[in-house]
Formats: sequence, structure tokens, C-alpha cells
Amino acid sequence: MKQKYTPLKDHDTPIKVLFTGYLCTVGIGYFFALIQILFTHGMADGKFGLSVDDIVYSYYGNRSGTVLEQKLNGSMKNNASEQERFEIMQWVRDGADIDVYKDDGVDKIIESRCVMCHNKEASGIPDFTKFEALKALTTQDEGATFESLTRVSHVHMFGISFIFMFVGLIFSFAETTSTKYKCIAIGMPYAFLIADILSWWLTKIHPMFAWLVIIAGMGMGVSFMFMWVTSILEMWLFKPVFIDGYGKNYLQWRDRFTSELNKARFAKIAAFIERIAVQVKPVVVMALDKWLTRGWPFIKSLFNN
Repeated sequence: MKQKYTPLKDHDTPIKVLFTGYLCTVGIGYFFALIQILFTHGMADGKFGLSVDDIVYSYYGNRSGTVLEQKLNGSMKNNASEQERFEIMQWVRDGADIDVYKDDGVDKIIESRCVMCHNKEASGIPDFTKFEALKALTTQDEGATFESLTRVSHVHMFGISFIFMFVGLIFSFAETTSTKYKCIAIGMPYAFLIADILSWWLTKIHPMFAWLVIIAGMGMGVSFMFMWVTSILEMWLFKPVFIDGYGKNYLQWRDRFTSELNKARFAKIAAFIERIAVQVKPVVVMALDKWLTRGWPFIKSLFNN
């Protein structure tokens, strides 16, 4: 079938430069976003590197202590000395009284170590020039608030979807990927983006959904890298990679995979799977019914206990 678009390798050089400039810029931005995650969420448990505990502490909270203590032992650990952090945490555990706050010099520590960032000009973080804002963090750590999740969710939805729209638009001119897999690659980031943001809310409700945050984030990264690398290679290295290099084996495999003979084979396999599914369906329905009526209530009772 005749192509209805101009492949990436056949675009004029100015268009290639435009596409490449955008891809490189968002690629660098994506890299710095990953670093920012390591220095914020990745330090929630006090150890460098992203883990399930980091996700749980960030969204569900560490219910064994206060917000201020968890921050001082986590992402804010390097912003004050051990003695200063001890004095602040001791003040919190003694009741976070305003008179003790001034008499014991905790106010001076906050002013010298925290107010440089936590001030009235900063947006999205508490203003520590007001005692009430600091006092609010001396309560039990329950993770991200629903207000902050709402704010971050809509910003990510709008911003990241625009990034993937333009990356997907450039990738849609690729010719080494079949239309079927091209559609999957373009649609994957949006599915994982929705799953990622939904997982924040689910983790806020229960920590067992922290794994979903990591899986959704990895899915977005993999789909982004696939589209990014394919687009760059096709624009500038099509002949060395896909004609003379390892990429030619992929093209040969793709052509064989989409041949009429293989399509007939896959149709037979699909028909066989469909017949099996018809026979298995009653068993699945019965198992699902048992899970909803007995299994899930039992699990919920264990979590409640």
C-alpha cells in the first residue's frame, strides 16, 4: 500500500533539525525530571535511591512519626546538621510549644536553615516565617494532602500530555515500525500517565498501590525512549542502522511477521484461543464470584486488623 506520509528520513533538513531540537530538549528535560524525583521522593526514607518505601512515605505517609520529623530524616536531611535536626525533633516531641520554640533557639535554626526556601515568596511549600505553618507539620505524617494531589495531578496531566503529543507526532512519521505497533507506542504513554496519576491517589488511600506508581512510571519511560530513539535513528542514521546495520534484521523480521501466511497462522491461533476462552469463561466467572464474596472481604479484614 502506498504511504500517505513522508518518512522521517525523507523530510527536508530544516524539518529534521526542528524535530531533533525538540526531541533533544524534552529528552534532557526528562532526564532532569528523573534526577529531581531522586532528590525529592527518592530521599523520603532517608536513603538515596527510589524504593517502594519512598513512594509510600511520599503519598501515604509514615504514620509512625510527624511530618516534620520525616522530612528532617528524609529529603531535608542534608539541609541541617545532626544536632540542629535533633533539637527541632526534640521540640516537636515535647509538644511544639511556641514559647519553647523561641526560648530554646529552635526559631533561629528554622530561620537560618529553612526560611531561605520556605518563605512567603515560594509557591507550593509551607511558609515558615509564620509559626502556624510550621506548627501544622508537627502532626502525624499522612503523606501528600488531597489538595496537593489535586494541584500536581492537573499540572502533570496538561504538561506531560503535551510533551507526548509532539513526541508521538514526530514518531508517527517513522517507517520502520508497522502501523499497529506505532499506534500502541503512541498510545502507551497516555495510558501509563493516567495510571501513574491514579496510582498516587490509590497509594494515598492504601500503601499497597505504591508498586503501581513505579510500574506506571517505568512504562512511560520505556515508551518515551522507544519513540525518541526510533525517531532520531530514522532521521539521521537510517542507512547505517536499518540498511547496513543491525536494524536490517528487524526489518526482515517485520516483513515476515506481517506476511499473508503468518496472518493466516495467527487467525487460526486466535480462533483456537477463542474456543478455549468459551470453555474457561464459566470457571473464571465462578472464581471471580468467590473472590468478591469471600477472598477480598478476608483480605480487607486482615488489613483492618
